[in-house]
Amino acid sequence: MFSPEMREKALELVGRYPVGRSALLPLLHLVQEGDGYISADGVAECAELLGLTKAEVGAVATFYTMYKREPMGEHLVSVCTNFSCKVRGGQEVFDRLAAKLGVAHNGTTADGAFTLEHAECLGNCEGAPVVTVDYLNYECVSADGAEDLVDRIAAGDVPPPTRGMIPPGVRSVQYRLAGLGPRDPVTPGVASDQARADDGAVPVPDAGPGVEPVTVEPSLSEADVAERESARRQVRDAGYGDEALEGEAGPQSREFPTRPQEGQPAIDDPTESGPRHDDEERGT
Repeated sequence: MFSPEMREKALELVGRYPVGRSALLPLLHLVQEGDGYISADGVAECAELLGLTKAEVGAVATFYTMYKREPMGEHLVSVCTNFSCKVRGGQEVFDRLAAKLGVAHNGTTADGAFTLEHAECLGNCEGAPVVTVDYLNYECVSADGAEDLVDRIAAGDVPPPTRGMIPPGVRSVQYRLAGLGPRDPVTPGVASDQARADDGAVPVPDAGPGVEPVTVEPSLSEADVAERESARRQVRDAGYGDEALEGEAGPQSREFPTRPQEGQPAIDDPTESGPRHDDEERGT
C-alpha cells in the first residue's frame, strides 16, 4: 500500500507519460520498493491509478522475473546458471550458496538478509560465472568467492562490485528502477573504487530519468568513403541511376548490376536451356 508520500511519487510517474498506463512498470518497481514484493494491495493501487483491471496489472507483474511474488530479503543474490556461466562453475556457485544460506531458488533466509535466485542469463558472458547482488555485478566468482561474498555482506563489509556502486539493498535499487533516483540522497550507495566516474556517479535527486543527447560521429574512414564513391561511379557507368544506388536491400539485391570484366567469360545462367559444361566434358 502506498504511503501518502509514495502515492505522490506514483502520480508524478504517471504524469511523465502521454498515456498513463505506460507508467505500469515503474509503478510496479515502486510497489516492490514499498512492500518488498508485488503485493495484492500494490496491484490494486496500480490498477486504480492507471484505469486498468487487477488482472491486467497481474498479467504484467507475473510476466517479468524482476517482479517478485514473495517478499524479498534485504539483498537479492542472483547466480547465472545459463550456458557460459554453467560451464565455468555457475551451478556449483549456486549449489554452494543454496547450501550455505539454507534456501532454494527464490528462497529467503530466516533472518531476511538474503533472497537467492538462479538467473537464466545476466548478459555478461565475458565475466562468467557471474553473481549479482541487488543487480550489481560480481564477475568471475568461484564457489569459495561467492561464500566469502555473502559472509562479508552479512558482516556489513560489502566488497566493491566489478563495476558500479556498492549494493545499497534491493529496495533502494527498486526505487532507482522506478525512475526516482536514489531513495536516500544522503547514503545512496558507495561508489566503488573500481568504477569509472560515470558508472559510479550518483544521479541528482529528483532530476528524473532522461538522456543527454550526444553527437554521433561518422564511423566511416576517409578510405571507406572513397571506396563507396568508387562503387557508386561504377554503378552509374553501368547505366543505372540514383534509384538503384539508394534502393533498399532485399530479394532483388542479388540482382545488383554487375558486368563481366573484359576478357572474362559470361556467367552461365542455369535458367537458360542448352548443354551444361559438365555435359560437354562428358561428350553427351
